[in-house]
Amino acid sequence: MSQEFHTFREINPTELQENAISLIGKEWMLITAGDLETFNPMTASWGALGFLWNRPVAFCFVRPQRYTFEIIEDAPHFTLTFFDASHRDILNYCGSHSGRDVDKAAATGLTPVAGRTGAVYFDEARLVLECRKLYAQDITEESFVDAAVVGQHYEARDFHRIYVGEIVRALVRD
Repeated sequence: MSQEFHTFREINPTELQENAISLIGKEWMLITAGDLETFNPMTASWGALGFLWNRPVAFCFVRPQRYTFEIIEDAPHFTLTFFDASHRDILNYCGSHSGRDVDKAAATGLTPVAGRTGAVYFDEARLVLECRKLYAQDITEESFVDAAVVGQHYEARDFHRIYVGEIVRALVRD
């Protein structure tokens, strides 16, 4: 597998100029958990970036039936990887195939890279957020104030687990 290629420039997370709503909700991202030995990227369009507990943080959501869930549960770090529009087919593939059945990196031509924390990101990215897990909490039906959301997004009652990660490293493509 690959080592870090140094094709990125590290910035302070406070220097990000991205619109988080467009970045996550429209452009999508890969949530990747694990190390170069065992990792899995999953496509996500739900999440958030912000400031919590006096730290820059990222929120991501993973359903328990996802292969990534098994890996992120045991991993101290995860990455959020963002691509330019020319990689949309890769995001579509990673969102419609299970890592239990296929090596997504090999199938899509992605080049895995071990970040400083050991968490995996991809050399083809334009932006990488390397995160240290701070908090995990299951979404519960009884916590919804607007019950309509449950019917719209959780018909099978397969609620996500929310992960809050401290952004310990932000990389942008040079």
